[in-house]
Amino acid sequence: MAGKFEVYADKSGKYRFRLKAGNGEVVATGEAYESKSAAVKGTQAVQRAVEDAKLVDLTEKSAS
Repeated sequence: MAGKFEVYADKSGKYRFRLKAGNGEVVATGEAYESKSAAVKGTQAVQRAVEDAKLVDLTEKSAS
């Protein structure tokens, strides 16, 4: 099963999103947005960003 984004209203009435893996586990959450449309745009920004994202391991010491 593929992962999915969920957009929801939090307790303060702001909108947030979470990314769930196929097994239902939450793997990422977004910040609070004033509008639902802004939260949806946040999910779209994440989708665009991950297309070409690389893993940077900050635990490894650089050779420089």
